[in-house]
Amino acid sequence: MNGASREALAAARERLDALTDSTSVDAGRLADELSAVTALLDREVSLRRVLTDPAQSGEAKAGLAERLLGGQVGGEATDLLAGMVRSRWSQSRDLVDALEELASTADLTAAQKDGTLDDVEDELFRFGRIVSSNTQLRAALTDRAATAPAKSELLRSLLGGRAKATTERLVTRLVTAPRGRSLESGLESLSKLAAERRDRMVAVVTSAVPLSDGQRQRLGAALAKLYGRRMHLNLDVDPEVVGGIRVQVGDEVINGALADRIEDAGRRLAG
Repeated sequence: MNGASREALAAARERLDALTDSTSVDAGRLADELSAVTALLDREVSLRRVLTDPAQSGEAKAGLAERLLGGQVGGEATDLLAGMVRSRWSQSRDLVDALEELASTADLTAAQKDGTLDDVEDELFRFGRIVSSNTQLRAALTDRAATAPAKSELLRSLLGGRAKATTERLVTRLVTAPRGRSLESGLESLSKLAAERRDRMVAVVTSAVPLSDGQRQRLGAALAKLYGRRMHLNLDVDPEVVGGIRVQVGDEVINGALADRIEDAGRRLAG
């Protein structure tokens, strides 16, 4: 997003945080309602253009949003959209992207409140690994000819009872409404949002052998010191990994040959 949209999204995030801080707000229900509004504005191009038209006053656009959603969703979702359309957006599509992010964030907030956020983070990562290693599954989940109900049923058979409800909802939304994203990039974005709920970054750690609890703690501490933020480690095992360990934080990759960049983490892990 460009300047105006970034500022509008930042303001919307603050409003969502203020809402979900209240114990009276059902964050899971709010997530479903924001997702429904996302789907509506994704379909109705002319409507989202009206709601982001810089020539219209913010109050006029907010009034339209309130009339549009009145009685269809709860007051919290209506107030969020009304506040968002009062802001300026660089592109009309940015409003929809922002709503989708807020829906996912609301679901992750619900998981944080009920103490399952760590599980959701791990399940999103594991599901991504399963998809990347199973070409038939990936093809089924990304098949444009398959209907949304068919994909939902496939995910229910895979995740139902095996993953947290929040994980299943997030993955189902992503698969049934990818909105031009690849499955992999969508899962990565969800993992980043989950980490941000705890003000931490995500490190994907691939090692030749499973790491012990002590090794994970030492590596996490070393990475946190290097990057200045707490780290959530997504762990994977690949016997052929070069240098015994590979760490990816965002677009940066640290392999065994560069272990000194994380304060000799390679040698410390061996100890």
